[in-house]
Amino acid sequence: MDMGRESRWEKDAMTVEIMFALVSALVVGAFVFGVVMAPALVWDLPPRVVEGLRWAGGVLGLGAAVRRVVLVLLRHDRDRRTGR
Repeated sequence: MDMGRESRWEKDAMTVEIMFALVSALVVGAFVFGVVMAPALVWDLPPRVVEGLRWAGGVLGLGAAVRRVVLVLLRHDRDRRTGR
C-alpha cells in the first residue's frame, strides 16, 4: 500500500464519510432524544420529571451521536487500510 500523499479521490472519499458520519449521528441522536422524551409527550408528567427526561435524552442522544461518528469513521479507516 502506498503510504505517500493521499490522492484527490481519497480526500474526497474521506470528506463524504465525515459528512455521512455527522448527518447519520444527527439522525441517531435526535431519535434517541425523541424516544427518551416520548413519555413526556404522551403523559402529563410533573415538570421535574420532564426536565430529568430532557437531560437524560440530551446526554444519551449525545452519547449515541458520538458513538455513531466514531464507528463510521473507524469502519471507513479499516476499509481504506484493507483496500476495499
